Amino acid sequence: MTSSSSPEHPHIPLPLKPIPGTNGFPIFGPIKDRYHYFYIQGRETFFRSRMAKYNSTVFRTNMPPGPFISSNSKVIVLLDALSFPILFDTTKVEKRNVLDGTYMPSLAFTGGIRTCAFLDPSETEHSVLKRHFLNFLASRHHQFIPLFRTSISEMFDKLEKELKNNNVANFNPVSDSASFDFIFRLLSDRSPNKNFISEGPGLVDRWLTMQLAPLATLGLPKIFSCFEDLIIHTFRLPFALVKSAYRKLYESFYESSGTFLDEAEKQGINREKACHNLVFLAGFNAYAGMKVLFPILLNWVGSAGEELHRKLVSEIRAAVKKDEGVTFGALEKMSLLKSVVYEVLRIDPPVPYQYARAKQDIVIENHDSAFKIKKGEMIFGYQPIATKDPKVFENAEEFVGDRFVGEKGEKLLKYVYWSNGRETEEPTAENKQCPARDLVVLMSRVVLVELFLRYDTFAVEGTRSSLGWSVKVKSLTKA
Repeated sequence: MTSSSSPEHPHIPLPLKPIPGTNGFPIFGPIKDRYHYFYIQGRETFFRSRMAKYNSTVFRTNMPPGPFISSNSKVIVLLDALSFPILFDTTKVEKRNVLDGTYMPSLAFTGGIRTCAFLDPSETEHSVLKRHFLNFLASRHHQFIPLFRTSISEMFDKLEKELKNNNVANFNPVSDSASFDFIFRLLSDRSPNKNFISEGPGLVDRWLTMQLAPLATLGLPKIFSCFEDLIIHTFRLPFALVKSAYRKLYESFYESSGTFLDEAEKQGINREKACHNLVFLAGFNAYAGMKVLFPILLNWVGSAGEELHRKLVSEIRAAVKKDEGVTFGALEKMSLLKSVVYEVLRIDPPVPYQYARAKQDIVIENHDSAFKIKKGEMIFGYQPIATKDPKVFENAEEFVGDRFVGEKGEKLLKYVYWSNGRETEEPTAENKQCPARDLVVLMSRVVLVELFLRYDTFAVEGTRSSLGWSVKVKSLTKA
């Protein structure tokens, strides 16, 4: 375990060492690393093999996509819990245009503007936009639980029906539909058009795929890897292929979200720019995050087994009965439930990557050494390894549902980084932490509450790909 310095135990500077690793020859080095990352090793082995080779959690390598979509793929990789937080310190690092790392999609995908996610806090527009997001979400606070419960109640009804008819149910499509339904209802002023709600997830998926394809694979047989690599990892994919889909999304939000846009204008934000930011917030930040997170949540909790399920059932039903409903007060009483959600976010964070560029020469430390990063160098953190740091977490590779219960467990929350910040810190207009951090945690808890109010236990089968978890529900044992 690590400990912070104090007058009794002052911090002793660690020896300064050169950062190990190499980027290889220009063009060929990045392409070689890209092939290893996508087609030969896979991302987890890619990082762990280099960590073992250099005997260091800090090293140099190339990150995809590399040439030619991005001209510079050189990064300094951080894979431990101590060095990782430098990525959040915007006094020392810059977060301008690094949402997707060494690659940035065409601005055509976002209406020709840089949305808030691509802005650095030093840019005035970032603070204005993010403060508007935070205030708007706070104004809808009372709607979070009832709206979301309505959406996921319909989701579980659909799962039950599919399970009854087919003996197995695909979780991802119904989860995507419920997520989009909730987001649109939350951000809009009126009931959504049923046709738009049904086609909305597909529209967003097409828009997202064209932006993020260079950072993933299509899952084709390896014999086609050269062809796939040439098409999606070498050249930008044209916005024209999803122009009509984006236009539908933009127009629907523009017509339905008058309150959000009116308030934005009061803050001096151009109405069209505010709407492009809203589409990005709803589609990229919220929907895409939920699309990834909820299958992760169901997979890990489902795989944890019936003993954990029994404990959750007991805690959830007792708290709901005492508070006479699913309320914020009832949720706060569920210490095991809170721990389970944090453990999912620790062991399998929905956003595995974080990037930043050094504003100045800085020195970082892992558990053993200190390293100097020069001004302008790109820093990359691979979170699924950093948040499984064995020098911070006992049995770090295991899912431990009650890991964050009690005083000892709560002290570990500062090492949970899924939201682009420590779980012990708060999103503000001046930092890059997810503005919906608390909402995401709340929704994850409510999904499990609704599940265990309905069912005593459940079983799933999860399959992982570069696009995330695909989860099949094998059984739902009714309460």
